Amino acid sequence: MRIYVGNLPFRTNSEELRDLFAEHGEVRDCVIPVDRDSGRSRGFGFVDMDDDEARTAITALDGYDMDGRQLRVNEARPRGGGGGYRGGGGYREERGGYREERSGGGYREERGGGGYREPRHDDRGSRDSYADRGRRY
Repeated sequence: MRIYVGNLPFRTNSEELRDLFAEHGEVRDCVIPVDRDSGRSRGFGFVDMDDDEARTAITALDGYDMDGRQLRVNEARPRGGGGGYRGGGGYREERGGYREERSGGGYREERGGGGYREPRHDDRGSRDSYADRGRRY
């Protein structure tokens, strides 16, 4: 099970997080995403553990005080668009009320609050051009 750990102190590294969760079972993987520009922790992380051990760790560590910050610990939810963290398989874009979801071999379009336009044929080929976004696919 993948566990989300939020409100981490920014100086926390993966080894410290791994050690904290290892007290409650075997940690298969531990990741703390970093900001591309600054290289600093983004303040959250993910830990992979067996299901039973993960539930024990969630119960024990939710609200745990780490360097003056109370951790938020719960089961990680997949990201929108069918991809999920490291799950691959899709992406999702929302702009101006238009939403396109692509997963596997097809795509789905939905109307939003406004700004939706039907794809137009591009003069240069058979690909669709989305005038409302100014991008070609």
